[in-house]
Amino acid sequence: MRTITVLAHMSLDGVIQAPGGPDEDPSGSFIYGGWIRAYADPVLSTALRQQMSLPVDLLLGRKTFEIWAPYWPHHDHVWPNVNQATKYVVSSTLTVSEWQPTVFIHNDIVARISHLKQQDGPDLHVWGSSQLVPLLLEHDLVDTCWLMIYPLVLGSGKRLFGRSTSPIAFTVTESRLTYKGVMIVRYERDRRLAVPSG
Repeated sequence: MRTITVLAHMSLDGVIQAPGGPDEDPSGSFIYGGWIRAYADPVLSTALRQQMSLPVDLLLGRKTFEIWAPYWPHHDHVWPNVNQATKYVVSSTLTVSEWQPTVFIHNDIVARISHLKQQDGPDLHVWGSSQLVPLLLEHDLVDTCWLMIYPLVLGSGKRLFGRSTSPIAFTVTESRLTYKGVMIVRYERDRRLAVPSG
């Protein structure tokens, strides 16, 4: 059985949009692209390399896939496993891609992803995908959140927890602080904990 891990660069107010560069995702008139750059340090780089060295498959929303597909095939020296990983892409419009192996999920999304989790194979990592993550949370499909939380409030942009859902409990199983104040935290889904009910 596979697990699903959500990974994200996240501001204090939950924004995950365009952390890497100004042209990454300017949708919604977002002007702060590249906001993580000032916080790079060896601790953060090491933590990221550890995640990127894991043998995983990717579960991505359409927008994240469209940002990544032109870039990563030419930068596998940075992330060697990304091109070998199967990319499962949730999209109602995309049907083909030169970036292989890629499987598109067009309908029965929750059922298809639930079935993926039951299969043997590498664990599934979700990066970005601000529309997909709330759906996964809503249906209790997320097992882990691995978050890099930056000491920065952006005030606008796509948020990781951008849609309301039922209360979901997590337990912190790992945390560290980088030299520049980024909190790297692993949250494991804890189905034993009682959460308030409405």
